[in-house]
Amino acid sequence: MGTEIFATFGPACRDKEVLRNMVAFGLTGMRLNLSHMTLHEAADYISAYRSVAQSPQLLIDMQGPELRVGKADIELTESICISDIELPSVVTDALETGDEILLDDGRLLLRMCDSRNAEVIRGGFLKSHKSVKIKNKSIDMPVLTDHDIENIRLAREYGVTAVMQPFVRSGKELRRVRELLCENGAEHIKIFAKIENRQGVENLQDILPHSDAIVIARGDLGNDMPLWELPAVQKRIEDACHKADKPYIVVTQMLASMEQSPIPTRAEVSDIFHAAYHGAWGVMITGESAVGRYPVEAVKYLSRTVRACEKFVL
Repeated sequence: MGTEIFATFGPACRDKEVLRNMVAFGLTGMRLNLSHMTLHEAADYISAYRSVAQSPQLLIDMQGPELRVGKADIELTESICISDIELPSVVTDALETGDEILLDDGRLLLRMCDSRNAEVIRGGFLKSHKSVKIKNKSIDMPVLTDHDIENIRLAREYGVTAVMQPFVRSGKELRRVRELLCENGAEHIKIFAKIENRQGVENLQDILPHSDAIVIARGDLGNDMPLWELPAVQKRIEDACHKADKPYIVVTQMLASMEQSPIPTRAEVSDIFHAAYHGAWGVMITGESAVGRYPVEAVKYLSRTVRACEKFVL
């Protein structure tokens, strides 16, 4: 069995013909981000995908303890009053002078000048519902939100094959997800643990026995450490998965340039090749297929690079 090729639902691949072409180029599964919608609300996406895929894998990404901004759509330039950004209350309550705030997977960076105002260190346009993190601070959040619980109750009905649990910090958290699946007649649904912070990395040996697969989620993981440390941490996770005979998926910015370009960078292709070469069970694109201009082309490059690697290692 070859490396699995996953993409993410979104407006860019809502059309059935687009999905058909993605499948034709090697797509083997779809991820549905349920941070801001329910399975009921995503019914059209799921139906379109099922109509064109022979053995559809459907991964649902839970809301979990991830923190996101509310409605934003604001240009961040030199400075900003922090109340102009709709932040979760647990974030605003934790902010102190000198704190640095990462937004949108670290693309934007603010530094608190005082209790109300922030200096824009790395500016740009902030869209609604993007991730937010205070550097070097951990904020406790519930493992499953009410929104997550409702979606897990619906998982069997919609043919979900795996639950992607974000920001996993311990095996105990995964046991709670498993209990809820069993309570709702969904024992067959797999649990994929997303490793997205240092705590998850350090507790990996506790997490591995309770997961069916590990997701190396490099977006938020890269927010929790200097980026130059991320490749070594990725390799550390990969080695642990190999030792435990646990499959893993590599995700985030694999073809980020293809949100705007019909061809990838050489570095992106190399990243995909090496993920497959080192033994990834699956690779995944997110914004490239959800909101990018070239979702079909992105799947083509993802799949063909993986298959080229598989030929190389034979």
